[in-house]
Formats: sequence, structure tokens, C-alpha cells
Amino acid sequence: MIYAVTIFLSSFLLFLVQPLIARLILPWFGGSAAVWTTCMLFFQLLLLGGYAYAHAVERKLPPGRLRPAIHILLLLAAVALLPIAPSEAWKPAGEDEPISRILLLLGATVGLPYFLLASTSPLLQAWFARAQPGKDPYRLFAISNLASLVALVGYPFVVEPFLAAGQQVRAWSWLFAAFALLCAIVAWRTPRAPAPEAASAESGRTRSPVMLWLALSATGSVLLLAVTNHLTQNVAAVPLLWLAPLTLYLASFIIAFDGRNWYRPELLWPLVLVFLAGMAWLLADADYHFNLPLQLGVFLPGLFLACLFCHGELYRMRPAPRHLTAFYLIVSAGGALGGVLVAVVAPLAFNAYYELGIGLVVLGLLAALRFAALGRVQGVASLAVLLGASAAAAYDALRYHEDVRLSERGFYGVLRVKEYGSPGDPGHLRRLVHGAIMHGEQYMDDARRDLVTTYYTETSGIAAAIESRGRRRLRVGVIGLGTGTLAAYGKKGDVYRFYDIDPRVMDIARSEFTYLADSKAEIELALGDARLTLEREAPQGFDVLAVDAFSSDAIPVHLITREALAVYLKHVRPDGIVAFHVSNRFLDLIPVVARLAKEHGAHAVLVNDEEGDDDDSLRSRSDWVLVSRDPAALERPAIVDAGARPAEDRPEWRTWTDDYSNLIQILK
Repeated sequence: MIYAVTIFLSSFLLFLVQPLIARLILPWFGGSAAVWTTCMLFFQLLLLGGYAYAHAVERKLPPGRLRPAIHILLLLAAVALLPIAPSEAWKPAGEDEPISRILLLLGATVGLPYFLLASTSPLLQAWFARAQPGKDPYRLFAISNLASLVALVGYPFVVEPFLAAGQQVRAWSWLFAAFALLCAIVAWRTPRAPAPEAASAESGRTRSPVMLWLALSATGSVLLLAVTNHLTQNVAAVPLLWLAPLTLYLASFIIAFDGRNWYRPELLWPLVLVFLAGMAWLLADADYHFNLPLQLGVFLPGLFLACLFCHGELYRMRPAPRHLTAFYLIVSAGGALGGVLVAVVAPLAFNAYYELGIGLVVLGLLAALRFAALGRVQGVASLAVLLGASAAAAYDALRYHEDVRLSERGFYGVLRVKEYGSPGDPGHLRRLVHGAIMHGEQYMDDARRDLVTTYYTETSGIAAAIESRGRRRLRVGVIGLGTGTLAAYGKKGDVYRFYDIDPRVMDIARSEFTYLADSKAEIELALGDARLTLEREAPQGFDVLAVDAFSSDAIPVHLITREALAVYLKHVRPDGIVAFHVSNRFLDLIPVVARLAKEHGAHAVLVNDEEGDDDDSLRSRSDWVLVSRDPAALERPAIVDAGARPAEDRPEWRTWTDDYSNLIQILK
């Protein structure tokens, strides 16, 4: 019982610290979803390190007091480093390379505690095999994954809504101290000498299918990250959508390693192949690309079945308990390899998201190799699906570049400049797309390129805010550059200062679009996370500050908190306006901003702008909440004529702060 409890607590803490620490550092790196992918890479690499340590302790150190003594000393050292909380010194400057900085930050903050938690499951399974010979230690791996699942699901629904960030850190640290004490007791009480191993089919094996172990575990890891990227970057950037794929990934481990033979390839092979074919079809068929229910209905069960196949085959090929730590070392190496391929290699090698198609092809190949042994029908069907998945992946890669003038991939995702028409054509148009979201467009014909388009047209809330300031010289701040469309409103003597965290966006706005170059205003560009930059700057005295970082559906929460609005108000004039662009398909941000304004004694109005018809194709639907400490600033004719109305607060909702936010509550 004590082995199961210790493993459960270790795995619970292992997965609880992942969203906890990611949430703490997310604001420092622009709130990008890539922060989570980088954190996942760190955790997978450290998991591999923990498994390697467990293997070395069991296979390299002689039996005796040395083994438990080393582990207990490391536990004491980890407890001495508590509580876990990243130092403010790790906050990046504008030009810092984010991936290496995140990895170093995580190593300094949670490295040793996480390393020991990662080593616990294989280490205690090996100890269990010595203490209770004849019992299956692999079932403890299912308990480990169950605890991970509880922590992962519990964090957004139980922990985050009710505990502030500081309280989360303290609670986790106390639980880790309790785990360290429990683990030390188990280490000291476990028999030193290995127990005689019972004869079994596994123990008679002389060769281990190491490469197949590696391929199966890496494929599951690649598909987990690739499906998550596909759903959150290319279909709908819904916050917390990463939770569902990871939950299903862990559930497949629980079922496969439960020891009750839930995975039956002779029964599941048709489902695996059908959903593999379905995922390949949706990858290639653009007509259903934004059909979220269909995408989720195919990719989520498809991912679960794919991972169940990979992990079920791993369990079927598990070695005897005396090779347990080596087995888990290879499995974790495959998981880390998958993380490296998606988080590091793919952004460097590819200019778009190709890894999902590649993952589906590899899955089809493994399925063909394993299912062919079941019979001729299964082999032929597997080969047919493999060929279909390969064709779909190739077609998707080609289609992704249709009408694309430029495609670049980096830490913050894939940026594409799409071009329609040709020079000299009045309809010649360029559009900036980030993932699946348009971030601005411009007509390139000389007669039309000064037209203001999309979310910023003359009927939008931000246009009303700028117009309301009159004809005096204006100083305007913009958080989120995009194509630089708002610069088109600049007059001689005005200053427009744009903040953006992605240097590629700045390069593209200057090289592929002309709003910045054509503007009559003086243009200033500030590279780095906007909030961190504004915190360091002296008051700018903006007449209008546009917070335009939410139109991509995945919102940087740190830009819409009570503390964030305090920073913005410091930088605007007493009668200045902070304009929040809150257009969103999935989240209702209007009450959040209204509450923030109320907390600061400010006033907030909402300006809606509907999408243009065929005769007015310049305009996109937009929602802008205008906030000002001076109520008269929001009663000027330009704002009233735009249809402004009070932004409604939700009294039953808590105010969003740097310590508290609740994305689930605002889902539409």
C-alpha cells in the first residue's frame, strides 16, 4: 500500500507542477502557447533524466545502504530548495532567445524536485518487485498515470479557480515535503537484495525490441504534441484545449498498463485504422478545417486510439521485472525524442506544421507492421490506410502554401503572408495569417493601399477612440503590431508607438506591407512583451492605447488583469482612452474588462462593428471596449455616434488579477 500511495503522490505532484510553473512564467514570454510546448520539452527531458537515474541506481550501484542513502540525500537537498517560485531576475529583455531561457529558468526553479519526482515511478516499481516478488509491478505504472490525470484535470477546474499563485506554490511545496518524507521511509525499508525472479515467458527473452519500444513511445509523443498544435494553432486557439489531448494520452497509458488486457489488437484494429484514415482525411480536406465539433470529434478519439495502440503494444512487449528500469528508460527516451522533434527540430527545419502528417504516416507504418501479424485482411487494410495517410500528408503540405507569398515558423508559431491577385489589379491584396487567424490585410494597388481594413475600419471602436481626440497632435500606443494597419490613421505630428514580442512580425510589417512606411505619423517600434516593456518605461502620455493582442482567440491573460490595466492607465493621459480589442469566437472578455475598469474607478463602453457585406468587404466584425478615467472622454460625438453602450460587468465573477484568472468561466 505504501508503494502505491508514494507513487500516486509523486505523479500527482509531477503533473500539478507543470501547469503551475507554466502559468507563473507565461506572462514573461508573451502568453504564447509555445511556452507550454517548451515546458513540455523540459519535462520530457527531465523525465528521461529521472528514469536514467533510477536505472543507474538499480543496475550500477551495489545492493546495500548506499542506494537509499543517495536518494534520501537528494530528497533533503530538494526540500532545502523549496518553495518553488521563479526569481524576477529571469524576466527576459526584448531580444532574449526564449527557448533556452525558459529551459534554464525551469532547471533553476524546479529542476531537482521534478527530477526526483520523475525517478519515483520506475524506482519504486523496482523496489516493489524486490519487496513483493511474484506480483506485477507494472500495475503501479497505471496508478502513476491515474494520479497524473487527476492533477492535470484538477488544476484548471479545482486549483486555479480557488487558489492564488502564491498559495499554489506554498501548497505544492508542503506536499512535496510530505512526499520526500514518505519516499525516504520507503527507501530505507525496502529489502536491499533482489528477490529471486519467478520463471515467466518474459524472463526467458534474450533480446529486447529496443528500437520498437523507442519508435512506439516517440510516435505517441509526436502525435500528442502535433495534434495539440493542430487544434490550438490551426483550427481554434481555445485556451486549455491542450488539456484534452494530454488527458487522453495519459488515459491510454492507464488502460494499457492496468494489467487487465483492456488493449486487444484483434478487436481494436478496425477502430485504429478508421480513425487514422479520418484524421488523414481532415488534414487534407480544407472544407472542414474550421468545423471545431468535427475536428474534435475525429482528432481526440483518433489520438486516444493511436496512443492506446502505441502504449498497448509497449505493454505487450514489456520485459521481465529485472529489466523494468531499462524498459522505462527507453520509453521515456522515446517520449523525450518526440518532444525534441516537435518543439525544437520542427520549428528549425520546417516553415509550417508538417509534423502531424509525418506522425500519421509513421503511425500507419507501425500499425501495418503490427496488424499484419493478425491476418491477411488486417495487413491489406493497414497498407491501404498507410498509403492514404501518406497521400493526405503530401497534399496538405502542398495545399498549405496555396496563395502563400511568405511562410516562416518560429517560437510564436507560423506566420504566412497570403497574396491574392497580381500587381496592377485593383483587387491585389496581401493578408497576414498567424496560425488560422488573420492579423490584418492591405490592398497593394497605389489607389487603394491607404484604405483601412479588417478590425480597424472607420466604423470600429478604435477608429472612434482616435477620432474622438480631435485634430491635435496625438500620441498613440498599440500593443500588437500585425500589419501596422492603425498607422494609416496617423497625421503629421502624431506619434504611433507599436509594441510586439515577435521580431518576425516587425520584419514582415516593414517588408511585405506599407502601412508603416506610408504613415504621415512618426513610427516607433518596441520589441518585447508589451507589459514588461511598459513596466520599464517612463509614462508615455498616450492619448489612446490600443490593446490588440486578443484577436487570435488564445489570449495572453497577463495583458488583461487589474495590474495590467494599472500599467496602461499610467501611460495614458488623465482623459486618455485604453481600447481593448476583445473580438473572440470562444471567450466573452467584455465583462472581464468592465470589471477591471470598475476596480480602477474608470468607465467602460462597448463598440460593436459588424462584418461588411459584399459591397463593403473591407470590414471584419470587431468588438472594442473603451476604458477611461474621465467619463466625458467616452461621451464625445465620435464614440456616441459609433453606437457605444455601457460595457456590462458580471458582479458574480471575481476580478482577474496576476494571481487569479478563470478562462473556463468566460467560455461562450
